[in-house]
Amino acid sequence: MTADLQLLQGIWTVTSLEMDGGKMSAAMLENARVVIKGNRFTSNGMGSVYEGTLEVDESKKPRHLTMKFDAGPEKGNANLCIYKLDGDAWKMCIATRGSVRPSRFAAPAGTGIVVETLRRGDSTIQSKPESRARQKASSSTPGTAITELEGEWQMVSGIFDGKPMDPSETKWVRRVTQGNRTTVTAGPQVMMKFEFTLDSAYAPKQLDYHHTSGAAKGKTQRGIYSLDSDLLTVFVSSPGKPRPSHFESSPGTGTTLTVWKRLR
Repeated sequence: MTADLQLLQGIWTVTSLEMDGGKMSAAMLENARVVIKGNRFTSNGMGSVYEGTLEVDESKKPRHLTMKFDAGPEKGNANLCIYKLDGDAWKMCIATRGSVRPSRFAAPAGTGIVVETLRRGDSTIQSKPESRARQKASSSTPGTAITELEGEWQMVSGIFDGKPMDPSETKWVRRVTQGNRTTVTAGPQVMMKFEFTLDSAYAPKQLDYHHTSGAAKGKTQRGIYSLDSDLLTVFVSSPGKPRPSHFESSPGTGTTLTVWKRLR
């Protein structure tokens, strides 16, 4: 084991993440952490678990690190990185696509490059395990019928608990729907996965999210939606709360109002 790999052993908390010229908010990074054990890494806390092996070359300037994924959404892929260590601070610049390793710690717009800063230690809040009944409910097999929400969508705007999301953050967020399953990502990170049901007999139309991954795993959100050509508006209550009746998000309600544009 190299000297730097030895120094990387343990738990690291992600404190900042920049991608494509923008910076991800602290709320999006809540509970994000990386665990290094031997030459293996596990990254979780943002809706999915990524696992693989690390290759470190501390003789290079800047120092080289290669992440080879063998489990999770990136299985079979490799990310070329540079890094630096300064006590309990670890900084990486990651090429999330392509075969060219970054040469400096910067994430220009349109490059898919990520600059990630981590601190040693675990500052995450561990949630209680879901009950067996909820786990069973969340693992139900979805149908394959195509709905009007099928395809890939780019977030246009978002209001969370009455607070608008900065446009520099919304440009990272996408949702992909296949059948009655949706995956929401922010940059390279999976934020949540859920199965949904629709009921267009009501005005406004109704939908329910049954979360299978992410911070709300095992929980259900009730909501309403509208679809105008390729523009989708979704308004959901916080988990376990009654369905909203109109599209208005107020502070303290825990509601989420998002607008999406269909890409394909």
